[in-house]
Amino acid sequence: MATKTTTAKTAKPKATAKAPAKAKASKAVTAKIAKVAEAVAKLRIRVRAYEHKILDASVKQIMDTALRFDAKILGPIPLPTEIKKYTVNRSAFVYKNAREQFEMRVHKRLIDIVNPNAKVIESLTNLSLPSGVNIDVKML
Repeated sequence: MATKTTTAKTAKPKATAKAPAKAKASKAVTAKIAKVAEAVAKLRIRVRAYEHKILDASVKQIMDTALRFDAKILGPIPLPTEIKKYTVNRSAFVYKNAREQFEMRVHKRLIDIVNPNAKVIESLTNLSLPSGVNIDVKML
């Protein structure tokens, strides 16, 4: 019986000794992650258009504006083209099997600006782009 109590006493200090070491390590890791998250702020710009030539011209204009103020740019990253297909009957009544298909293509690009300053953001808001270009801006 004496051996059972001694093993129980030796098991308890080992378990309590491991727990604070893990807690200290996890606190250090979370502190490092928090510092990295605070240091890196991103401005994510998604640009969409029906015509790829207009899209590429507007992306180049955005990149030139950001580079003018010495901003670090990631991209442009081409995203998959969204294709919407519509099937329509050619005739109203008799020729049911005669059909016609139409499609709309939406081209997309993604640009990340790392650690943007106030001048970059102000210049991007004052930027005039051609019609038919849709821009979504998110701060990450």
